Amino acid sequence: MPIAQNLKIVLDRIAAAAKRAGRDPSSVKLVVVTKTVSIERIREAVEAGAVILGENRVQEAKDKIEHQGLRAQWHLIGRLQTNKAKYAVKLFDLIHSVDSIALAQEIDKQAAKINKKQNVLIEVNLAGEAQKAGVNANDAVALVREAGKLQHLLIRGLMTVPPFLDDAEQVRPYFKKLRELSKRIAEDHLPNVSMQDLSMGMSGDFEVAIEEGATFVRVGTAIFGERT
Repeated sequence: MPIAQNLKIVLDRIAAAAKRAGRDPSSVKLVVVTKTVSIERIREAVEAGAVILGENRVQEAKDKIEHQGLRAQWHLIGRLQTNKAKYAVKLFDLIHSVDSIALAQEIDKQAAKINKKQNVLIEVNLAGEAQKAGVNANDAVALVREAGKLQHLLIRGLMTVPPFLDDAEQVRPYFKKLRELSKRIAEDHLPNVSMQDLSMGMSGDFEVAIEEGATFVRVGTAIFGERT
């Protein structure tokens, strides 16, 4: 099926899920995940209406951004190493994957050099899976509090990658937990912290994520097909 058709189907599903939850569909933004996808196919998606592109790796994003003149925002959704922070602040409108104070401090330092306030999300590992990035849920509040003191960061919310389960309903508790954690942090009214965004939900479970409050859903497979 053509990319444009897949994109329309996903956008329609996003709108329907938002309406079911009594939400304005415009409150949910689609991050089109372009990991391993060619420039030509990304361009096709942008021409069909994709406005936010999500990359997992800094170098892959750098190559694509330099290669094309696409009118789109770029988000970093994969793990960021501190030594790549200087590139990330130049390339990305939003970094979804801050999970330590050391990384937050390095982003702040590099953003200061180019006089930028970098938008970030704090990644939370709700299931405590050793193979995944993200701060432990119990430590997330402390991390937000510390990172909020940095002058060149704006913490806009939280992100999670829940366990991969066949039934999307089994993932719902993780999305609910992230929403509740966000609400708890927001009640502290911390400086440089807005908690306006929840980045959660991918191709197999984004509708459930929207029902639980997602403002960003990260979808690649449902648009571009399975990666080789």
